[in-house]
Amino acid sequence: MLNTLAAIMTPYLIAALGGLFTERAGVLNIALEGQILVGAFAAAAVAGTTGSISLGLLAAIAAGGILSYSYASISLRLHANIFVSALAVNLFASGSTQIASQILFSTRGVVQFSSFPDIKQISIPLLSSIPFLGGLFTNQSPFVYFSWFLIPAAAWLLYKTPYGLRVRAAGFQYTALYVRGVSGRRVRETAMLISGITCGISGALLAFNLGAYVPNISSGRGWIALVALFLGNKRPGGIFLVSLLFAGAEMIAQSAQGSGVLPSSLLLAFPFFITFIGMIIFSALSGSLNSKEDKS
Repeated sequence: MLNTLAAIMTPYLIAALGGLFTERAGVLNIALEGQILVGAFAAAAVAGTTGSISLGLLAAIAAGGILSYSYASISLRLHANIFVSALAVNLFASGSTQIASQILFSTRGVVQFSSFPDIKQISIPLLSSIPFLGGLFTNQSPFVYFSWFLIPAAAWLLYKTPYGLRVRAAGFQYTALYVRGVSGRRVRETAMLISGITCGISGALLAFNLGAYVPNISSGRGWIALVALFLGNKRPGGIFLVSLLFAGAEMIAQSAQGSGVLPSSLLLAFPFFITFIGMIIFSALSGSLNSKEDKS
């Protein structure tokens, strides 16, 4: 069970940790969904045709990075509305992947390959034999271990390095960066680029797990990752816990689909229902805290 839970959590966690940088830089990045989608298509297309997981991953990183940098340039350099630009990115990702699929593979549906490379599963000696928790370290994808590494790496980069200080300053006191001779726009652009790269990796993992590309393969994971960012109090450790919660909701929905107790469409919506309830609770708690601060 823990093995499956960790695998389901990984795409959420990787995308949310990347989105953390844009949020800390003062940019609400609602384009995570589109960046995951193009990453998944690029990974599937390249890995499926070349038989190389590494090349597929590089393609996903490039696709997510290019899309995020384009989004940053339009929003920050041309001063387009950040929300409209993000929605345009999501729509562009959905439409462009279908067009590319039609041109390259003559289909706008599922893109399958005769021989898709498998991801080698890795078990960590000693840790895999730990009672109960051993499943977390048994036959896991390297992406799972990579996502765990990202948690302390993101915390170190944000809170222990000059770059992290600049990112947080861009979100807290943007003009102060110019006093120090630092371009706040460039800081935000790099933060958005980091987010695009992590979303590309997240999308690649989805494609690798299926061994194919499916339209709308992201299935709202970008939006859920954005919610995890806020419910996790914009901290790597909190994001991990909330991602684990959403992964648990998805695992329950998947397990219950074969029971026939509830309609499958309702079960598929269960993770989004948990997201909805979480945002209501978060908004209520935030409003209560702000009200107390105003009275004091």
